[in-house]
Order: sequence, then C-alpha cells, then structure tokens
Amino acid sequence: MTIASSFDRRSFMAASLVSAALTGKAVAQTAVPAVPNGPLPPGLPQPSETIDLWPNGAPGKPAKALTETVQERSTDRLVTDRAVFGITAPRMAVFRPDRPNGAAVLITPGGGYKWVVIDKEGYEMGRWLAARGFTAFVLFYRLPGEGWAAGPDVALSDAQRAMRLIRHHARDFAVDPERVSAMGFSAGGHLCADLATRFAVKTYEPADAADVLSAKPHSAAPIYPVVSMTAPDAHPGSRELLVGKTAPPAREAAHSPHRNVPRDAPPFFLLHAEDDDAVPVNNTLLLRAALKEKSIRTETHLFEYGGHGFGLRKAIGKPVEVWPELWRAWARTTGLAL
Repeated sequence: MTIASSFDRRSFMAASLVSAALTGKAVAQTAVPAVPNGPLPPGLPQPSETIDLWPNGAPGKPAKALTETVQERSTDRLVTDRAVFGITAPRMAVFRPDRPNGAAVLITPGGGYKWVVIDKEGYEMGRWLAARGFTAFVLFYRLPGEGWAAGPDVALSDAQRAMRLIRHHARDFAVDPERVSAMGFSAGGHLCADLATRFAVKTYEPADAADVLSAKPHSAAPIYPVVSMTAPDAHPGSRELLVGKTAPPAREAAHSPHRNVPRDAPPFFLLHAEDDDAVPVNNTLLLRAALKEKSIRTETHLFEYGGHGFGLRKAIGKPVEVWPELWRAWARTTGLAL
C-alpha cells in the first residue's frame, strides 16, 4: 500500500465517522420492517434500519405471487426462532455498533434454502458483532425453490448486490469499503462460500451505480456450511431446492463452491462439528482442500461435538462455544478487525 492510499483511507474513515455520528442512519432505507411480525422479548437490541436491495423491485419475479410468511418455531416466549419464506423484498437488516471499528460483516443465515432462519443465525450474530464494533448486515435473501427466474443463482444475486450496496453506502455506516466480510451458516454458509468463490460471475443486470463495485468479500466465514451438491456429502434438502433432485453432474458442479474456487478468492475461516448429523463435516473438508490447492489462506477448526445449527445459543456450555472469539482473533490477522 502506498503512503498516498494509506492517507486516503484515514481521511475516508475520519469523514465517515463524522458523517455517521451526525446522520445516525444510512440512505436507501426501506419501509419493509426489519423485524417481521409479532411481539419480541424485551431488552434485545433490534436492527436500526433496513435496506432494500433492488430499487425497482427484485428482478425475475415468479409467475405465482409469493406472500412473505414468518413461522415462529420457538415455544419459549423469551427466545424467538423465526423462519421466513416467500421473501419478495430482499433486504438487509442493519445492526450498528455504538463505536464502529470500520469493518462490516454480511450475515447469511441458514434454513436449508427452505426458509431464512432470522434469529438464531442472523439477529443473534448481528448483536454479537455490533457489540464488538462491527457493523452487521443480516440478509433476507430470495429462495431458489420459489420460482424466481434466476433459479439456483437467485440467492447469490442478492448476496452480490448486498456486498455492492454496503460498499456503495460505506460512508453512511462509517465502514471502510475494503473491509466488508461475509459470514454464513449451513445453507447460508453455502451462500457465503458461493459469494466468496463466484463473486465475479454475472448473475443479474446492473441496477444502478452500486453495481460497478466489486462483490468480492474481504474474507469469508462459512460456518458448518453446505458445500457439495453431490451425494453422499450433499445436504438432501438444500440440494433439491437449489439444483433439483435430478440435477445432472454439470449443474451440481456449477453450484458446489469447492469446485469453483478462483485463484483470487479471499481468505476463508472454516468451522464444523464432526458429529454434525445434518451436513457432513466432509463438506468443510472438501472446501478446505480446494482452497489449499489454490493456495488460498485458510483457517480450519473442527470440533468433536456440537451437532448442527449451534449458532451462538446452542454452543453454550460446549467446547464449540469459543468459535466466535476464534473467528474474531483470526479476523484481526486478516486486517478486518484492527
């Protein structure tokens, strides 16, 4: 990095911090609620705003109209566990830190491409990150089994667009546009890995000036990710909804991140429990091997116990509960967390 570029970055960040402090919010907000439906437990920080991804509506609408639906899966009134499907207004829910550290994380929750699990793998992680200075963006992405014209690329289109929008509005969030990372869980981990390997693939027509920016994340953290679309490693539900039950080998390969790693992929942080009975640990091992083969910087953590879908809440009391701090320590070595 040149002296001039270092100075420019410091100047940018100083201006961004002042701007964020004065305005308190970003442009391009939407009236779509960040928190869908129903009463919430008291005392939990909620998103400060939401940002629509598409200025003229999401492209390639299904022939059959969708209705956004929220299913509350928790039986505990103090803990929410909402799953959302029928998403027609893809958007980001934003968690702002009190003291921004200049880094942002795009979070893609899981849900087997059947729905998007907003609380356990979205809002809870958003709160954790914001409490530590990161600006977190939880992505409500469209689902590939719901008839969108982009088919298996529809969620990737939303993730690419989200990365570009975060960079486009970086000043409003006191974020350095070069320090925008991605993190995803389960099927959202697949989306995270897909974004970090196919960031340069054109999946939609440009909508506005934001689309000239790069969709490549600074770094990527697929957590217990779906990776392979080929048996026996594929997660059956995710595979069927993403590529179809009878997908030919070429289609499977096109949507298996470990088979699409470019030589300029960003650094990866990988984490999985070996007793995962939903998504076999070999998904992470396949991705690790492919990254190493291309000499991509990769850190991998495997835990003997943890199961699947532990996020934050289900990791408590187990050795795997240390995983967020492992990620944070690794993020410092990449320059994401300074």
